[in-house]
Amino acid sequence: MALIITDECINCDVCEPECPNDAITQGDEIYVIDPNKCTECVGHYDTPQCVEVCPVDCIPKDPAHVESHDQLMAKYEKLTAAKK
Repeated sequence: MALIITDECINCDVCEPECPNDAITQGDEIYVIDPNKCTECVGHYDTPQCVEVCPVDCIPKDPAHVESHDQLMAKYEKLTAAKK
């Protein structure tokens, strides 16, 4: 399942550079995560890096984008193949 940034976000700018898939961008008011690019860092790291660095714990799993580990790995493989 992809992650989502909640309105508790304080725009501290630490999550965006940590995302290996470039899924995090500045939205109108807070940072947002593109669910089509978010793999929860599957394929890159053992844990989501944005969650690791977030000082306010505002990046939960997005219940609107439920995906299994295998689906996240397939998305990772598709995203990394597109970068080659």
